[in-house]
This record gives sequence, structure tokens and C-alpha cells, in this order.
Amino acid sequence: MMDRLRQVNWIDLVWRYFWLTMGALIVALSVIIFMAPFNIAPAGVSGLAVILNHLDPRLPIGVMIIIGNIPIQVFGSRYLGGWRVVVRTLYFVVVNAIMIDSLTPILSNVSVGNDILLNAVFGGILGGIGGGLVYRAGGTQGGTSTLGRILQRQMGIPLSASALYTDTGIVLLAGLVFGWEGALYAVVALFVGAATSDYVLEGPSIIRTATIITDKPQEVADVVLEELRRGVTSWQGKGMFTDQNHTVLFVTISRPQVNELQRLIHRVDPDAFVVIGQGHIAYGEGFKSIGP
Repeated sequence: MMDRLRQVNWIDLVWRYFWLTMGALIVALSVIIFMAPFNIAPAGVSGLAVILNHLDPRLPIGVMIIIGNIPIQVFGSRYLGGWRVVVRTLYFVVVNAIMIDSLTPILSNVSVGNDILLNAVFGGILGGIGGGLVYRAGGTQGGTSTLGRILQRQMGIPLSASALYTDTGIVLLAGLVFGWEGALYAVVALFVGAATSDYVLEGPSIIRTATIITDKPQEVADVVLEELRRGVTSWQGKGMFTDQNHTVLFVTISRPQVNELQRLIHRVDPDAFVVIGQGHIAYGEGFKSIGP
């Protein structure tokens, strides 16, 4: 037992639960300030809880979130990589529920405006930020987010797409209860939240990849190495139309370096064939370090 405790990275553990707590707070604020007052059902079990609270105000949103998550977490415990993810998710669910029910009386009169569309957009942004922090901490938001995480692990579906799939039923139910205009606002919040969550989880797309087909590989590689300070990888390729052999170079650069790379290649080999691709993130020398 003592050996296991010594092996725990306590700093990492504290940071994980700090971000889980911050995520729970931010998601709670999005529900209390932006969503619930305007009958905009947020994603997942939280949205179902808002709907039930609207139908019967005696049903606290936080309590409904906890009750709705119990069967889903039992199911998710089989697929989410052991007890750690389940514990983190349950921690988020309980803390988020407590914050919603405890802060609602305090913040019920707080309003940032009466424009429903703006509230849907900023509610989605705030909820997405909170959700992204939870995912980065290795947990889920529970409910349909747990189902989305299962789809991501089992089928490779992006979190944003899986969340949209699993939340469709909540949006339809919101339309029946709040009216279809309210459902449309919920869809706006859902898309904005999904995009924001992915952005927080994975970061902005700041890199570009270049595939260069050239007959002057050494010259091109030299200018890239010397002027851009970027590494170059090469392999041999063959043009199937011309039946000629060429060298293929691959280089990863930052977004501001694209024009400079094009200029350098044109100077060395105007006949080179260049494809610029959009990468998402790069780990390694010259970019982000590999680590948690």
C-alpha cells in the first residue's frame, strides 16, 4: 500500500483535480447565467435536468444531474480505461451539481443581457471551455459526454462529433418542451460548445506540413535547414504518370513560415511540386515538448 502511495505523482494528481474543479465551476456558471434563465437546454444530462426543472421547479438541477448520471457511469466504467476516469468523472459530476444548486440562488438575478442568441453563444463558449478543461484533466462531463468518450475510444469518432450524435435526443426534447425556437438556440450552443471544447482540448492549429517533390533535394533541404531552422525528412518516390523517380521531402513548419518556405523553394527549384497541409499540433524539437 505504501509503495503504491509513493508511486503516485501527487503534483499531477493535484493539478488534475484543480482543473476538474475549475471545469465544474465554469460549466455551472454557463448553465446558471446563460442557459437556464432563457430555457436553453445545454448538452447532455445537464440539458435534461434543465428541462425537468422547467417542468417541475421542485426538482433541483444538480440533483437531477447526479441521478441521471448513475446508470451511465455504471455502463461507462467498462470502457473508459479503469476506475481513474470514472472517479474523475464522478468527481466532476458531483462538484458541478453542488455548484449549480448552491450558486443558483446567489446568481439567479445576474444577467449579461436579454439577447437569447448571445446568451446561447456565450453559454456554449463557457460550457465548452469548462468541458475542455475536464477532458484535459482526463475526465468527462458525465452523461452523454461519457457516451461520447466511449465512441471516441471504441470507434475513433472525434469528441465534437460524438457529442453531437449523443445530444440530438436532448435537443429534440428541448424543442418539445421549450418550443422549436428554443431548440434552435440549443443547437447553436451545442455547436459552439463542441468547437470550443476541441479548441481547449487540442489547442489551435498553428502548424503546417509541406510535402515537396523535387529533383534538387539536397539544395532544398539545405535552405530549409539553414534559413527556417526546420528538420527535413526525405524518401524516394516515383511519378506514375511520367515513370520518373523523384525525391520527396517532408517538413513541418509554423504557420507564419509558409510564405518564406514557398519563396525558398522557388529560388532553389522552381519546378518543384509542393503541397501545403494543415497540421494540428506537433511534438518534438522546435515545437511542443512531449509530455502531459
